[in-house]
Amino acid sequence: MPELPEVETVRRGLEPHLVGARLARVEARRPDLRFALPENFVARLTGARVEALDRRAKYLLASLDTGETLVVHLGMTGRFIVETAVTERPGAFHHRAGADDKHTHVVLETDRGARLSFNDARRFGYMALIPTAELAANPWFAGLGPEPLGPQFDAGVLAAAFKGRSQNVKATLLDQRVVAGLGNIYVCEALYRSHLSPERAAGSLKPAELKRLVEAIRIVLEEAIEAGGSTLRDYRNADGDLGYFQHSFRVYGREGEACVDPKCRGVVRRFPQGGRSTFYCDRCQR
Repeated sequence: MPELPEVETVRRGLEPHLVGARLARVEARRPDLRFALPENFVARLTGARVEALDRRAKYLLASLDTGETLVVHLGMTGRFIVETAVTERPGAFHHRAGADDKHTHVVLETDRGARLSFNDARRFGYMALIPTAELAANPWFAGLGPEPLGPQFDAGVLAAAFKGRSQNVKATLLDQRVVAGLGNIYVCEALYRSHLSPERAAGSLKPAELKRLVEAIRIVLEEAIEAGGSTLRDYRNADGDLGYFQHSFRVYGREGEACVDPKCRGVVRRFPQGGRSTFYCDRCQR
Protein backbone atom coordinates (compact mmCIF):
# COMPACT_ATOMS: atom_id res chain seq x y z
CA MET A 1 0.00 0.00 0.00
CA PRO A 2 1.34 3.49 -0.82
CA GLU A 3 2.60 5.18 2.34
CA LEU A 4 2.91 8.85 3.21
CA PRO A 5 5.82 9.65 0.82
CA GLU A 6 4.04 8.04 -2.13
CA VAL A 7 0.79 9.88 -1.43
CA GLU A 8 2.65 13.17 -0.96
CA THR A 9 4.49 12.60 -4.24
CA VAL A 10 1.15 12.06 -6.01
CA ARG A 11 -0.25 15.21 -4.40
CA ARG A 12 2.68 17.30 -5.62
CA GLY A 13 2.31 15.85 -9.11
CA LEU A 14 -1.42 16.61 -9.29
CA GLU A 15 -1.33 20.05 -7.68
CA PRO A 16 -0.29 22.13 -10.73
CA HIS A 17 -2.97 20.45 -12.85
CA LEU A 18 -5.81 20.75 -10.34
CA VAL A 19 -5.50 23.76 -8.07
CA GLY A 20 -7.33 26.73 -9.53
CA ALA A 21 -8.88 24.61 -12.30
CA ARG A 22 -12.53 23.71 -12.81
CA LEU A 23 -13.65 20.16 -13.40
CA ALA A 24 -15.17 20.59 -16.84
CA ARG A 25 -16.05 16.94 -17.29
CA VAL A 26 -16.30 14.05 -14.83
CA GLU A 27 -16.77 10.41 -15.78
CA ALA A 28 -17.49 7.53 -13.38
CA ARG A 29 -17.14 4.27 -15.27
CA ARG A 30 -18.54 2.17 -12.46
CA PRO A 31 -20.74 2.88 -9.43
CA ASP A 32 -18.17 1.81 -6.86
CA LEU A 33 -14.53 1.35 -5.98
CA ARG A 34 -13.84 -0.26 -2.61
CA PHE A 35 -17.03 1.47 -1.47
CA ALA A 36 -19.91 2.92 -3.46
CA LEU A 37 -19.20 6.31 -4.99
CA PRO A 38 -21.13 9.19 -3.36
CA GLU A 39 -24.67 9.86 -4.51
CA ASN A 40 -24.76 12.18 -7.56
CA PHE A 41 -20.96 11.96 -7.66
CA VAL A 42 -20.57 13.21 -11.24
CA ALA A 43 -23.08 16.06 -10.88
CA ARG A 44 -21.56 17.28 -7.60
CA LEU A 45 -18.06 17.42 -9.10
CA THR A 46 -18.81 18.78 -12.56
CA GLY A 47 -18.17 22.52 -12.70
CA ALA A 48 -16.52 22.63 -9.27
CA ARG A 49 -13.31 24.64 -8.87
CA VAL A 50 -10.44 23.05 -6.94
CA GLU A 51 -9.23 25.57 -4.38
CA ALA A 52 -6.52 23.50 -2.71
CA LEU A 53 -5.02 20.01 -2.80
CA ASP A 54 -3.78 18.76 0.55
CA ARG A 55 -2.82 15.49 2.19
CA ARG A 56 -3.83 14.15 5.59
CA ALA A 57 -2.08 10.90 6.53
CA LYS A 58 -2.57 8.72 3.42
CA TYR A 59 -5.58 10.66 2.09
CA LEU A 60 -5.65 13.22 -0.72
CA LEU A 61 -7.99 16.16 -0.04
CA ALA A 62 -9.21 18.36 -2.90
CA SER A 63 -11.09 21.36 -1.45
CA LEU A 64 -13.84 22.56 -3.80
CA ASP A 65 -15.60 25.91 -4.13
CA THR A 66 -18.89 24.05 -3.61
CA GLY A 67 -18.13 23.70 0.09
CA GLU A 68 -17.22 20.02 -0.24
CA THR A 69 -13.90 18.19 -0.24
CA LEU A 70 -13.13 15.30 -2.56
CA VAL A 71 -11.36 12.69 -0.44
CA VAL A 72 -9.29 10.04 -2.21
CA HIS A 73 -7.53 7.01 -0.75
CA LEU A 74 -5.28 5.15 -3.20
CA GLY A 75 -5.73 1.76 -1.55
CA MET A 76 -3.27 -0.91 -2.69
CA THR A 77 -2.92 -0.16 -6.40
CA GLY A 78 -4.71 3.13 -7.01
CA ARG A 79 -2.90 5.81 -9.02
CA PHE A 80 -3.65 8.91 -11.02
CA ILE A 81 -2.45 9.23 -14.59
CA VAL A 82 -2.14 12.77 -15.95
CA GLU A 83 -2.68 13.35 -19.66
CA THR A 84 -2.46 16.68 -21.45
CA ALA A 85 -4.61 17.94 -24.30
CA VAL A 86 -3.40 17.75 -27.89
CA THR A 87 -3.93 21.31 -29.18
CA GLU A 88 -4.02 20.38 -32.85
CA ARG A 89 -6.72 17.75 -32.22
CA PRO A 90 -9.47 19.14 -29.95
CA GLY A 91 -10.76 16.58 -27.50
CA ALA A 92 -7.67 14.36 -27.87
CA PHE A 93 -5.07 13.74 -25.17
CA HIS A 94 -1.49 12.57 -25.01
CA HIS A 95 -1.67 9.11 -23.46
CA ARG A 96 1.05 7.82 -21.15
CA ALA A 97 2.21 4.28 -21.73
CA GLY A 98 1.84 1.63 -19.05
CA ALA A 99 -1.76 2.28 -18.03
CA ASP A 100 -4.32 -0.48 -18.59
CA ASP A 101 -7.44 1.47 -19.48
CA LYS A 102 -9.78 -1.31 -18.34
CA HIS A 103 -8.75 -0.44 -14.77
CA THR A 104 -9.51 3.28 -15.19
CA HIS A 105 -12.63 3.92 -13.12
CA VAL A 106 -12.89 7.70 -12.69
CA VAL A 107 -11.81 10.45 -15.12
CA LEU A 108 -11.53 14.16 -14.29
CA GLU A 109 -11.05 16.67 -17.14
CA THR A 110 -10.23 20.27 -16.29
CA ASP A 111 -10.85 23.53 -18.08
CA ARG A 112 -7.07 23.85 -18.40
CA GLY A 113 -6.84 20.90 -20.76
CA ALA A 114 -5.68 18.16 -18.38
CA ARG A 115 -7.25 14.76 -17.91
CA LEU A 116 -6.65 12.89 -14.65
CA SER A 117 -7.54 9.21 -14.76
CA PHE A 118 -7.88 7.19 -11.57
CA ASN A 119 -6.61 3.70 -12.33
CA ASP A 120 -6.96 0.94 -9.74
CA ALA A 121 -6.52 -2.70 -10.72
CA ARG A 122 -7.56 -4.18 -7.38
CA ARG A 123 -10.17 -1.52 -6.48
CA PHE A 124 -9.11 -1.12 -2.86
CA GLY A 125 -9.04 2.65 -3.30
CA TYR A 126 -12.04 4.82 -2.57
CA MET A 127 -13.46 8.31 -2.97
CA ALA A 128 -15.87 10.40 -0.94
CA LEU A 129 -17.37 13.88 -0.97
CA ILE A 130 -17.52 15.39 2.52
CA PRO A 131 -18.62 18.89 3.55
CA THR A 132 -15.36 20.74 4.15
CA ALA A 133 -16.59 22.18 7.46
CA GLU A 134 -17.23 18.65 8.74
CA LEU A 135 -13.96 17.11 7.58
CA ALA A 136 -12.10 17.25 10.90
CA ALA A 137 -15.00 15.53 12.71
CA ASN A 138 -15.32 12.76 10.11
CA PRO A 139 -14.49 9.30 11.54
CA TRP A 140 -11.67 8.88 9.02
CA PHE A 141 -9.88 11.96 10.37
CA ALA A 142 -11.11 12.67 13.90
CA GLY A 143 -8.75 10.25 15.62
CA LEU A 144 -5.64 10.79 13.52
CA GLY A 145 -2.40 11.73 15.23
CA PRO A 146 -0.08 14.56 14.18
CA GLU A 147 1.54 14.70 10.76
CA PRO A 148 5.14 13.46 11.11
CA LEU A 149 6.43 16.27 8.89
CA GLY A 150 4.32 18.94 10.58
CA PRO A 151 5.32 21.39 13.31
CA GLN A 152 3.23 19.61 15.96
CA PHE A 153 5.30 16.44 15.79
CA ASP A 154 8.24 16.42 18.18
CA ALA A 155 9.82 14.34 20.93
CA GLY A 156 7.44 15.74 23.54
CA VAL A 157 4.36 14.69 21.56
CA LEU A 158 5.84 11.25 21.04
CA ALA A 159 6.74 10.96 24.73
CA ALA A 160 3.13 11.70 25.71
CA ALA A 161 1.81 9.12 23.22
CA PHE A 162 4.31 6.46 24.35
CA LYS A 163 3.95 7.04 28.10
CA GLY A 164 3.12 3.84 29.97
CA ARG A 165 2.83 1.75 26.79
CA SER A 166 4.12 -1.80 26.99
CA GLN A 167 3.31 -2.35 23.31
CA ASN A 168 6.40 -2.53 21.09
CA VAL A 169 7.56 0.68 19.44
CA LYS A 170 7.07 -0.67 15.90
CA ALA A 171 3.36 -1.40 16.39
CA THR A 172 2.88 1.85 18.29
CA LEU A 173 4.29 3.93 15.45
CA LEU A 174 1.99 2.16 13.00
CA ASP A 175 -1.02 3.22 15.08
CA GLN A 176 -2.49 6.11 13.08
CA ARG A 177 -3.80 7.64 16.31
CA VAL A 178 -0.19 8.10 17.45
CA VAL A 179 1.34 9.37 14.19
CA ALA A 180 -0.61 9.89 10.97
CA GLY A 181 0.54 8.29 7.74
CA LEU A 182 3.44 6.10 8.83
CA GLY A 183 3.58 2.63 7.28
CA ASN A 184 5.67 -0.49 7.62
CA ILE A 185 8.51 0.42 5.24
CA TYR A 186 9.37 3.79 6.73
CA VAL A 187 8.95 2.71 10.33
CA CYS A 188 11.47 -0.08 9.75
CA GLU A 189 13.87 2.39 8.16
CA ALA A 190 13.43 5.03 10.87
CA LEU A 191 13.97 2.54 13.68
CA TYR A 192 17.18 1.39 12.03
CA ARG A 193 18.49 4.93 11.66
CA SER A 194 17.68 5.71 15.28
CA HIS A 195 19.34 2.45 16.47
CA LEU A 196 16.21 1.25 18.23
CA SER A 197 14.98 -2.32 18.38
CA PRO A 198 11.47 -2.77 16.96
CA GLU A 199 10.73 -4.96 19.98
CA ARG A 200 11.43 -2.26 22.58
CA ALA A 201 8.40 -1.28 24.64
CA ALA A 202 7.32 2.17 23.49
CA GLY A 203 7.10 3.40 27.07
CA SER A 204 10.73 2.44 27.74
CA LEU A 205 12.25 4.97 25.34
CA LYS A 206 14.27 7.73 26.97
CA PRO A 207 14.11 11.43 25.96
CA ALA A 208 17.32 11.24 23.90
CA GLU A 209 16.03 8.15 22.09
CA LEU A 210 12.71 9.81 21.35
CA LYS A 211 14.46 12.85 19.91
CA ARG A 212 16.63 10.60 17.77
CA LEU A 213 13.55 8.71 16.56
CA VAL A 214 11.65 11.87 15.60
CA GLU A 215 14.64 13.14 13.63
CA ALA A 216 15.01 9.77 11.86
CA ILE A 217 11.32 9.68 10.91
CA ARG A 218 11.52 13.14 9.40
CA ILE A 219 14.72 12.43 7.48
CA VAL A 220 13.50 9.11 6.08
CA LEU A 221 10.20 10.61 4.92
CA GLU A 222 11.84 13.68 3.39
CA GLU A 223 14.40 11.54 1.53
CA ALA A 224 11.66 9.24 0.27
CA ILE A 225 9.56 12.16 -1.01
CA GLU A 226 12.61 13.61 -2.73
CA ALA A 227 13.17 10.24 -4.43
CA GLY A 228 9.55 10.05 -5.55
CA GLY A 229 8.57 7.36 -3.07
CA SER A 230 9.32 3.65 -3.16
CA THR A 231 8.18 1.50 -6.05
CA LEU A 232 6.83 -1.77 -4.71
CA ARG A 233 4.45 -3.66 -6.98
CA ASP A 234 2.16 -1.17 -8.73
CA TYR A 235 3.09 2.26 -7.40
CA ARG A 236 3.84 5.05 -9.88
CA ASN A 237 3.56 8.79 -9.39
CA ALA A 238 1.19 11.09 -11.26
CA ASP A 239 3.64 11.47 -14.15
CA GLY A 240 3.76 7.70 -14.61
CA ASP A 241 7.30 7.51 -13.23
CA LEU A 242 8.61 5.01 -10.71
CA GLY A 243 9.78 5.99 -7.24
CA TYR A 244 13.41 5.27 -6.39
CA PHE A 245 13.72 5.29 -2.60
CA GLN A 246 13.73 1.47 -2.55
CA HIS A 247 17.33 1.73 -3.75
CA SER A 248 18.15 3.50 -0.48
CA PHE A 249 16.60 0.96 1.87
CA ARG A 250 19.01 0.15 4.69
CA VAL A 251 17.05 -2.75 6.18
CA TYR A 252 13.66 -3.17 4.49
CA GLY A 253 13.67 -6.16 2.14
CA ARG A 254 17.36 -6.92 2.86
CA GLU A 255 16.99 -10.08 4.94
CA GLY A 256 20.27 -11.97 5.29
CA GLU A 257 22.42 -9.13 3.97
CA ALA A 258 25.16 -7.39 5.92
CA CYS A 259 24.37 -4.17 7.75
CA VAL A 260 25.14 -1.13 5.58
CA ASP A 261 27.19 0.41 8.40
CA PRO A 262 30.80 -0.63 7.64
CA LYS A 263 31.62 -0.52 11.36
CA CYS A 264 28.88 -3.04 12.14
CA ARG A 265 29.18 -6.79 11.68
CA GLY A 266 25.47 -7.34 12.02
CA VAL A 267 23.08 -8.98 9.59
CA VAL A 268 19.62 -7.80 8.59
CA ARG A 269 16.97 -10.08 10.07
CA ARG A 270 13.27 -10.40 9.35
CA PHE A 271 10.49 -11.59 11.62
CA PRO A 272 6.68 -11.29 11.61
CA GLN A 273 5.35 -8.59 13.89
CA GLY A 274 1.73 -7.55 14.04
CA GLY A 275 0.94 -9.25 10.74
CA ARG A 276 3.77 -7.46 8.90
CA SER A 277 7.42 -8.26 8.16
CA THR A 278 9.85 -6.37 10.36
CA PHE A 279 13.42 -5.88 9.13
CA TYR A 280 16.20 -4.83 11.51
CA CYS A 281 19.93 -5.13 12.16
CA ASP A 282 20.61 -7.64 14.92
CA ARG A 283 23.55 -5.60 16.26
CA CYS A 284 22.78 -1.92 15.57
CA GLN A 285 19.30 -1.86 17.05
CA ARG A 286 18.88 -2.33 20.77
